[in-house]
Amino acid sequence: MKLSATTAQNSFRYGWLMARIWPYIKPYWFRITLGFLVAIPLGLLDGVTAFALKPYMDYVVGNNVCQFTLFHHEIVITRLQMAVILPIGVILFAAFQGILRYLNGYLSTWTSQRITNDLKFDLFEKLINMHPQFFDENSSGIIISRYMNDPTNASTGIVDQVKTITTSLFGALGLIAVMLYSSWQLAIIGVVVLCVAFVPIALIRKRIKSASNKNMVIGGNITTNINETYSGNKVMAAYGLQERQNKDFRKQTWDSFNVNMSLYKRAGWMSPIMYIIASFGIATVLGLGTYLITSGYMTAGSFASFVTSLLLLYKPVKTLGNTLTNIQNIFVSLGRVLELFDLEPEIKDLPNAKTLNGINDCISFENVNFEYIPEHPVLKDLSLRVNKNETLAIVGNSGGGKSTLVNLLPRFYDIQSGAIKIDGVNIKEYTLDSLRKNISMVFQDNFLYSGTIKENIMMGNPDATEEELHVAIESAHLEDVIDELPDGIETLLGERGTTLSGGQRQRVAIARAILRNAPIVILDEATSALDNESEAIVQKAMDNLMVNRTVFIIAHRLSTIRNATRIAVINDGELVELGTHDELINIEHGEYKALYEMQFKHQEEGVEVNL
Repeated sequence: MKLSATTAQNSFRYGWLMARIWPYIKPYWFRITLGFLVAIPLGLLDGVTAFALKPYMDYVVGNNVCQFTLFHHEIVITRLQMAVILPIGVILFAAFQGILRYLNGYLSTWTSQRITNDLKFDLFEKLINMHPQFFDENSSGIIISRYMNDPTNASTGIVDQVKTITTSLFGALGLIAVMLYSSWQLAIIGVVVLCVAFVPIALIRKRIKSASNKNMVIGGNITTNINETYSGNKVMAAYGLQERQNKDFRKQTWDSFNVNMSLYKRAGWMSPIMYIIASFGIATVLGLGTYLITSGYMTAGSFASFVTSLLLLYKPVKTLGNTLTNIQNIFVSLGRVLELFDLEPEIKDLPNAKTLNGINDCISFENVNFEYIPEHPVLKDLSLRVNKNETLAIVGNSGGGKSTLVNLLPRFYDIQSGAIKIDGVNIKEYTLDSLRKNISMVFQDNFLYSGTIKENIMMGNPDATEEELHVAIESAHLEDVIDELPDGIETLLGERGTTLSGGQRQRVAIARAILRNAPIVILDEATSALDNESEAIVQKAMDNLMVNRTVFIIAHRLSTIRNATRIAVINDGELVELGTHDELINIEHGEYKALYEMQFKHQEEGVEVNL
């Protein structure tokens, strides 16, 4: 499945989205609820300043005495007392609001980060169990964007934005309450303005979805470009590809710019429209307020309090508008995240799958047909039997299906028809874990992880003893490499093991395979990229790995091929010849004989020619 082709179809199904994300919210529901409860007074306190203006204007500026009854006691507050009490009260309320704001921010950050972590944990577990073809079809940038960035945008954003909505909503309600207290007639105008201001938001949500999706795809492509620039820096320098990479990066960046500007042209008018709506509301309030004051229906303090509330109301209304726009982006991210959860690896265990415990008889390929792309077969009705502890060398033309054949055995890919069996049982009936634990693989370009040499070797068998580790190192002829390194076996390797030479990396990979001690060994052109000296050392290590094991070896080295029990010649996806070196070399006009005459014979004459 190509991830770049998905469009978050469910991003408007808010109930469905929240039901799907609920299992991640539920464990932290108490803290989330507490955060929302804190957000309520945090928003309501926005109206304190506006409310304080009424008594300030009426009693301090108006030089009146505040007099009221409380619990049957007559309370009298002078103008001077009121001038002191009100500013101190505003400061205390602001300090209290600051404490609530910090507490609210802490709770929001804690819960959103925990939800993000849980989402990433589950998504990464899904990712590592996807089949290799999934990684073939999707670039690194798209995968990073979808599996790492989208969960952050979705989970962090949804808690923060809902918190913001809660704070802004109650802030607006608090200010509306002050407005109602000051003048219900003017408050009706303010509420009507508030409702009208939300109309533009509903008009652009589909445009937001489209632009958000495009931007996320472009962001993934940019990440891919940067990854390729890093990983392929030598090829880029050798072939002068800097301009090509720069051109692609510029195009992708401009595409992102154009998408954002296109969205702004369609959505940017919201803010000016809201300003215009607000200005009509303020103009109407000023006109009607003047009439109410002159008619004696309200005091100047009530009017000042109302106008201040109305002006302050614009901020939470604008925040609500922006938040509702942002939350649509979040729902797009959430929709994309949930699409990933719905992906199922095409290669997985069957119900009641068996556990493979070694090989007792043989491995058989029976009428195997395989294709990466529909209607483009790679292997065609191929049948082959390999006995226990037999070494099968696989040779043939480039692109003929040699590597594909050995990649089918650990089920990196599944065949379209036919069967691959171990001891007469289809490999699909074994668990993937047990199947792959019975196979050791050494590739042409072996991947070493960031970490120490020891950690990379121990990946073959994390439970191995120190003695077993030492035997693996010795068998892989790795002692001299380790002895020369400053920290020995604890030496930290760079990314992909680039601090080691090609031959040294191969020996680490062989030590890892030896430590695994699997009955089946696959060597996929493990020495083809090495110089003669490195190849000779690695070959010795490989010879140790192959002892008493069933071996599939794709090789270019004549001695390896001649020492194999049998040789399979695969050309254009078909098994054209099978036999020992002596048998095949004696077939007149045979494929192996032609290959030998063209490439391998030179090695007997002392000239190394790679396949």
